[in-house]
Amino acid sequence: MQSRDRVAVITGASRGIGAAIATRFSQDGLAVVLNANEPSVHDVVDRIRAAGGRAIAVEGDVTNAESVSALYDEAERAFGRVDISVQNAGVITIARIEEMTESEWDKVLAVNTKGVFLCCREAIARIRKHGQGGRLINTASGQARQGFIFTPHYAASKFGVLGITQSLAREVAKERITVNAFCPGIIGTDMWSYNDTNWGKLLGNYKPGELMEEWVRNIPMGRSGTAEEVAALVSFLAGPDASYITGQAINVDGGLIMS
Repeated sequence: MQSRDRVAVITGASRGIGAAIATRFSQDGLAVVLNANEPSVHDVVDRIRAAGGRAIAVEGDVTNAESVSALYDEAERAFGRVDISVQNAGVITIARIEEMTESEWDKVLAVNTKGVFLCCREAIARIRKHGQGGRLINTASGQARQGFIFTPHYAASKFGVLGITQSLAREVAKERITVNAFCPGIIGTDMWSYNDTNWGKLLGNYKPGELMEEWVRNIPMGRSGTAEEVAALVSFLAGPDASYITGQAINVDGGLIMS
């Protein structure tokens, strides 16, 4: 199948890694369906269309089964099928355990883990319709490898993503549907600006940017990554050269975690 015939759904696509994946997929020739819970997702679609790509935006909530079903319905209405689904929507909060609320815990697990489950379930059903196989790609994290201070809920949610990835990879392998995950490290996105500020407040009297600089010094490559570098890996996992790779989680972190 030619790239121009394939259709990809990307959640959390209004900015950062998700927007970079959608843009890279469009450059690869795919039709893209961008999902987010904020109107700025339409701005990303406008940029993709201005560059000659085929894209639509669907606002919605990945924690709601009806909203997720409507997302894939819209993808099929617009482009006729679904071949690839990237479960990228994610949130994080940072708090000492004695100050972490139950609502924080529930929200992070709902978006980061339940959202992946709901989207994978829907995507598999749509991919099975055409019987030609497909790709599921889930956003995990370096915290799917090892937890970190003040974010036990985030670590739990991302370890859960790896469990979903491995389980589904075994279940659908014979249908030529691969299921993989990627684990970003420190990437220059809005989320990491939030992390720098809020971890910095709890870990010491850091000025904005100082904590990030300290962490980056521990990366063997000596720099943070870019959303475009993450998108390059996802492009590979979505393509024909990754047809014999499934159930894997690949770090994208400049060597920060080697496992």
